[in-house]
Amino acid sequence: MNESLIVAGVLAAIIIVLFLKTAVVVPQRSEYIIERLGKFNKTLGAGFHLLIPFLDTVAYKRSLKEEVMDIPSQDCITTDNVSVSVDGVLYLQVIDSKLSAYGIDNYRLAASQLAQTSLRSVIGKIELDRTFEERESLNQRVVAAIDEAAQNWGVKVLRYEIKDITPPQSVMDAMEKQMRAEREKRAAIATSEGDRQSRINRAEGLKKEAIEVSEGEKQKRINEAEGQAKEIELVATATAEGIRKIAESLNLAGGETAANLRVAEQYIAQFGKLAKENNTMIIPSNLSDISTMVATAMTVLDQTKKTALTNKQS
Repeated sequence: MNESLIVAGVLAAIIIVLFLKTAVVVPQRSEYIIERLGKFNKTLGAGFHLLIPFLDTVAYKRSLKEEVMDIPSQDCITTDNVSVSVDGVLYLQVIDSKLSAYGIDNYRLAASQLAQTSLRSVIGKIELDRTFEERESLNQRVVAAIDEAAQNWGVKVLRYEIKDITPPQSVMDAMEKQMRAEREKRAAIATSEGDRQSRINRAEGLKKEAIEVSEGEKQKRINEAEGQAKEIELVATATAEGIRKIAESLNLAGGETAANLRVAEQYIAQFGKLAKENNTMIIPSNLSDISTMVATAMTVLDQTKKTALTNKQS
């Protein structure tokens, strides 16, 4: 009885071991390469599978997910003989498990080494200043170089990204000085442009001010001239009106006698003013000069009267 139990236990143990060795569960997005007696047999997809004991073995396990590989930093020399340290990140994916297993011994190492050599090659064709400007172009060139070779490995290179480009400290100091000089240059240009614009604005302001002042002076003189012309016109009109009325008055009864009296009064009044304003009194040598002067004035008035009468008749 005990021997039977022992035998049954041994058999059960053997069955369990065989089951564990032959039963395979492949995770999602993974593939297993099965070899039978050391030769490729088949590729297992995701799910539960049973293998033939002692004949089938899982030789390789491949993940079909996108993989991220850190590419170590390396020294590259640009076309202007400057050494820079460059590191990056490589993204790739297994698309053919069989080729990735039998096409190359270690596709990860191969992709990493090829990424480094390709990067050194593309950086060696450009100058240092352009390495910072053309990162996208460098990434695309590295991807194209690796992807062409990786087709035989069953691997697809998705993208490559440069993480950092570090030139020597001496070059960085020189670049810093160059950038500082460029910033100072731009600041000086901006200052000079501002001063130039300020001078232009002031000149335009002075020009406009001078124009406004001259326009104002011009208008002032025009207004003064118009005022003087109007004044002369009004004086002339008033004088003409006064002369006309004098002429009309002379035609009235007693007009000439009144005119004689008025002229005599004015003559005597002017001599009176001279007596007040001057120390020396000028008196006509002949008092009959007064009557002569009055007669002369009346002759003028008589001529004015005749002219006014003629104009009235015409």
